[in-house]
Amino acid sequence: MGTPAAASRRLIDCDVHVAVPNVEALFPYLPQHWVEHVRQSVFKGAGTTYYPPGAPLWPGSTPPDSPAGSNLALLRSQVLDPLAVDVAIAVCLYAIDSLRNPEAAQAFARAVNDWLIAEWLDAEPRLRASMVVPVQLPELAAEEIARVGSHPGIVQVLLPVRSEHPYGNRPYRPMWEAIARHRLVAGVRFGGAPGNPPFPSGWPSYFLEEYAGMAQVFQSQLTSIISEGVLELFPTLRLALLESGVTWLPGYMWRIDKEWRNLRRIVPWVKRPPSEYIREHVRLTIQPLDSAPTWPDMTRTIGQIGADQMLLFATDYPHAHGGDPPEALLSRVPAPLAGKIGIENARALYGLPAPAVMR
Repeated sequence: MGTPAAASRRLIDCDVHVAVPNVEALFPYLPQHWVEHVRQSVFKGAGTTYYPPGAPLWPGSTPPDSPAGSNLALLRSQVLDPLAVDVAIAVCLYAIDSLRNPEAAQAFARAVNDWLIAEWLDAEPRLRASMVVPVQLPELAAEEIARVGSHPGIVQVLLPVRSEHPYGNRPYRPMWEAIARHRLVAGVRFGGAPGNPPFPSGWPSYFLEEYAGMAQVFQSQLTSIISEGVLELFPTLRLALLESGVTWLPGYMWRIDKEWRNLRRIVPWVKRPPSEYIREHVRLTIQPLDSAPTWPDMTRTIGQIGADQMLLFATDYPHAHGGDPPEALLSRVPAPLAGKIGIENARALYGLPAPAVMR
């Protein structure tokens, strides 16, 4: 992890996690009412985590008395500097979607975004941020996007893949309109705490079931967004699937195209094969990589997807995954493809400027 294996290659890391160390860190950004409420009641903000205790982490990524991902100096020394990262997209998993009180959800979303800007973006020019929104309240989500979506460091709106309703449903349209209007990327990411089961058949018993089955949830959201015409209504919209895996996509594209040909009278607003919308609007991070045994097999998968602009480099710092680190894997694909995955696809997706002179 964090070796200089790719030091000669510039990278854009599309998924690094930053964590609120404790609720007190948000006090400077919260209205006094909520500061007093936290101090005087059992409510301590959103404490839900998407990962079980003891989940593997990068060695040394957890500072004393703070959660992993809460220390900027460690992020610099473990990712930004050794991997020659031009830009890293910060993702904060503070579970706004778990807050059922609308005023609390709005206040804490604002506080987290102001904390991200002040504590991370202002302190490190290589960082950009994914803003958090109360997705369970789409109109309030749209208000928050309008409030900070024009900040130059905000490039993405974070949408947990688990949600109360599929994101294509009509109540979410104010949120989609705000994302498109501000030219932000919709980052649909692993996890979520909406309170309902992750699968139509109900609650799983073990985290393994939930983790391995999350690709199904990504598929359901993608199906909803396409089928309900979101990408026709907002043709400039861009989506990044974060920590979704990759190899499920070719089979999914074949199936949804086939069923669309059979059933497109039901959804006449879906004017093109769904795979065309996916290739045009959707990108996926490569970590964790559910790859075939060898990179030649992986390049075959990319060929089956039919587009080499769809994959994005990501470390998923500080979460650790088995196998080779993603920066080492880039050396095993043809150089033009490595350049696209490592930096070019992300630059095009997020509208990032070209890098300075190579280090």
